[in-house]
Amino acid sequence: MLALGAAAATAAPPPMPRATPESVGMSSERLQEVTALLRQAVTDRQVAGAVAAVARRGKVIYSEPVGLQNLDTRTPMGERTLFRVYSMTKAVTAVAVMMLVDEGKLQLGEPAARHLPEFKTVMVQDGGTGAPRRPARDITIQDLLLHTSGLNHRTSPLYRDRQVRSRADGLTQFVTNITRAPLMEDPGTRFRYSEATTVLGRIVEVVSGQGFDVFVNERILKPLEMHDTHWWVDGDARARLATVYQRTADGVVAPFEIEAVPFTERPALMEGAVGLVSTASDFLRFGQMLLNQGTLDGVRLLPAAMAETMTKNGLAESLLKARGNGAVGWGLANVDVVVAPGSRGYLTTVGEYGWDGSAGTFFAVDPSRELVVTLMTQNLPANPDGLRQKFKAAVLQSIVE
Repeated sequence: MLALGAAAATAAPPPMPRATPESVGMSSERLQEVTALLRQAVTDRQVAGAVAAVARRGKVIYSEPVGLQNLDTRTPMGERTLFRVYSMTKAVTAVAVMMLVDEGKLQLGEPAARHLPEFKTVMVQDGGTGAPRRPARDITIQDLLLHTSGLNHRTSPLYRDRQVRSRADGLTQFVTNITRAPLMEDPGTRFRYSEATTVLGRIVEVVSGQGFDVFVNERILKPLEMHDTHWWVDGDARARLATVYQRTADGVVAPFEIEAVPFTERPALMEGAVGLVSTASDFLRFGQMLLNQGTLDGVRLLPAAMAETMTKNGLAESLLKARGNGAVGWGLANVDVVVAPGSRGYLTTVGEYGWDGSAGTFFAVDPSRELVVTLMTQNLPANPDGLRQKFKAAVLQSIVE
C-alpha cells in the first residue's frame, strides 16, 4: 500500500515536451514579468514561495520555482516540490467517476442510494432549521458531481458540530456520518459546494471493488505518469513537502498545520474532495489531458465527447443564475466553467475552466488559447492580494499570437 498511496523517493517523472515560448506564440521577455511578479510576492511576504507552470499547444514553455518551501530550513522551492492541492482533488475524483460511467458501471441519473444504502434514510432540514422531512427525490450521481445534492461543506458549522469529516475515519464511517446529518435543501434545487465528492469516492470503491486510492492510482495517476501525486507523503519525499504558512492581520507569518492527521501520515480517509498532494508539473499533465479531451501521450482515460461534456456547464439555468451573476457555471469535471462575459478572476474567457485549493493552489485550462496553467503555493489566505488573478493576467499578456 505504501507504494500505491504515498509519495516516496522516486526518480523524476518524465516531463511534457518543452519548447521555447516563441515557438507557440508567446514572449520570453513578457514571461519574465510573470517571474518578477512571483518574486515580488515572496519579497512582500505574501507567500514563502511558489511554483508556476504554463503549457501551450501541448508543450511546456514556462516552469519556475521561486522562494522557499520552508522558511526555517531555507529549502528552496523546486519543480518537484509537493503541495496539498485540496479541492483540486475533486477534478481527479470526477474523472474516476466518469470512467465508470463510460464503462456502464454507473449512470449519472441513478440514485446514490443504489450503491450506498445509507442514503435511503437521509432527511432534509431546510436551511438547517425546522422539522426534518424526507427529500422530494433521491440524490443522483449527477447531483453529487454538480453539488446539487443538498449536502454541506466540510467547514460548515453543522458538519463540524457533528464531526462528519475526520481524516482519522475511513470512507465507510464518513458516509455514515454525513447521512446522519440533514440535507440543507432538496436535491436539484440549489448549487451548494459540498462534501459530495468524497461520497463519490466511496461509490467508486463499491462499484469498482477497489479501494478508492488504489483505483485512482492505477487508473489515472500511473497512466498519466503523475508519479509525484499521492494521498500522503512518506520517507525521503517529506523533504519536498512545502510548509503551509499563515499570515495574520498583524503581518506575522507562521507555519500552520491544517489537519489533525497531517499529510505526512497515511490517513484513514482517502478523501475525494481534498485528499491529494501533487506538483505543478503533475497537475499540468492532468490539465493537458482535459484539454486534449481525455487523452495524453497516447493514453486515453475518457472518450473525447465525454471529456468535452464534463468541462461544459452542467447547471440548469435557474441554478446558474442563483449561483451568482450567471457568468460562471459548474461542470461534471468538478471545475468552474466560464459561460458568459465576466469572470471568476483567474478564469476570464468563455469556455475556460479550472479550480483551486484552499491552501493556495489553482489550475486553469483555456481551450480557445490551447493553454494550461498551474500555480502552487502553500498559504493562508490562499490568494493573498489577488495573486492568482495577477499571475494569470501576466501569463495572458505574454501571448503574442
